[in-house]
Amino acid sequence: MGRWRRVSVVALVLLLFSACHGRELFVKNHEQSFIYDHTLAKTLVEYASAVYMTDLTALYTWTCSRCNDLTQDFEMRSLIVDVENCLQAFVGVAHNLNAIIVAIRGTQENSVQNWIKDLVWKQLDLSYPNMPNAKVHSGFFSSYNNTILRLAITSAVHKARETYGDINIIVTGHSMGGAMATFCALDLAINLGRDDVQLMTFGQPRVGNAAFASCFAKYVPNTIRLVHGHDIVPHLPPYISFLPHLTYHHFPREVWVHDSEGNTTEQICDASGEDPNCCRCLSILSLSIQDHFTYLGVDMEADDWSTCRIITAQSVERFQKDLASNIIMKNHDVDVSIVGGSEDRRNSFR
Repeated sequence: MGRWRRVSVVALVLLLFSACHGRELFVKNHEQSFIYDHTLAKTLVEYASAVYMTDLTALYTWTCSRCNDLTQDFEMRSLIVDVENCLQAFVGVAHNLNAIIVAIRGTQENSVQNWIKDLVWKQLDLSYPNMPNAKVHSGFFSSYNNTILRLAITSAVHKARETYGDINIIVTGHSMGGAMATFCALDLAINLGRDDVQLMTFGQPRVGNAAFASCFAKYVPNTIRLVHGHDIVPHLPPYISFLPHLTYHHFPREVWVHDSEGNTTEQICDASGEDPNCCRCLSILSLSIQDHFTYLGVDMEADDWSTCRIITAQSVERFQKDLASNIIMKNHDVDVSIVGGSEDRRNSFR
């Protein structure tokens, strides 16, 4: 019950913000060719859920309890773990989608409600390169760009394309993983110079201001953000309407999944990024942390919510023993990038 009380405090703070009114800025409407596909969303949410698993051996061999159903036809190409920063990701090829999948896990360090409180007070203190007036959340930006994630993911994507050609790239993640997935998709789109990078996130927070949202929509137009019901996280950091040039602003396009007259509705929102008829229409006091942990009927919580570094370090140790004893057998090369374990490892295993 303690964590729900803390979230209530956050909601009350947001209520103060929401009472302020002012001129709003709108994201420039770039043509979006990524049409919402419910089946694709159901598939990608399973990848976003699977990356939370702590059994690295089961992830490596794609035999984990969440590595089935719509994601069975998946070829793991790279497994990435950063123990110190509690980060985890994988890159592989979904043959049924003919696409490279990049999935990034949200943090579980200290519990979700603690970083929710941080989101309220974090400042927009980082100018994004080559994007005039764009500012982003420094923590989210650094978690992707200043850790092992960026180099390991970029390398894995290049290797997969050398094998399978210029197939599409789909980046996904839930919660903070969705925020980092945003910077991953942007980085890949800019560096590859292509428009075949797609992004679909689940319950992600805002990551930048309106200028950033407009630039992002230009570089990664094939973007969908799913919001479940009254999930509080997509409302953070807060949208402060009397500071239109500075406030955090979602990029398009939101799909709001909510109950309407007893039926589940997947509402396609407008291209502003902040459609007042979608999740922004909710009363602040009605927002919920419970809705954050289930998307499209899939469990989005980690399978172990103990201290992240302890769990990750133990998983790494078991995984390294399995690799050393040749328990794991694979028919293709899989890159394994581990930082912060008993030894840093960056190898390719067959």
